Amino acid sequence: NAIGVTMRDALVEAFDLALADMSIERVELSGTPGCFSTGGDVEEFGMVSDPAVAHWIRSLRLPAVRAARLAHRLHVHIDGAVVGAGIEIAAFATRITATSRSWFHLPELHYGLLPGAGGTVSIPRRIGRRRAAYMMLSARRIPAGQALSWGLIDAIAE
Repeated sequence: NAIGVTMRDALVEAFDLALADMSIERVELSGTPGCFSTGGDVEEFGMVSDPAVAHWIRSLRLPAVRAARLAHRLHVHIDGAVVGAGIEIAAFATRITATSRSWFHLPELHYGLLPGAGGTVSIPRRIGRRRAAYMMLSARRIPAGQALSWGLIDAIAE
């Protein structure tokens, strides 16, 4: 469940459909059991030599922009790992549930990056700037119980 070009385009297409069709009352997003998302596809990192061009390309098809606009109809269910862009996009949702075995991780700092899939906006909105900074700068995994107490998720549901 890496968010590479194919996954990113599929999310954008689905979100664009929901944004265009107001009869779609709810959009539910879930991943493969045991791993909601491994985040951005690291195999695609560095494929474009100019960082500005790479950023521009990603910005054109950024699921987070659509998720933010769709937030009031977006419901996410997480099972297992949710890394980087996976939680950054999901955090825009109005409702997030997760299984008790879920965990949340922002490893971007290890790559010399900042969360670039909307997490600098979506995560602080849910858990505040200090906790978001802790997640981003420590790169520590946050278990489901802690995510619930912080407000990163709304409920634990198996």
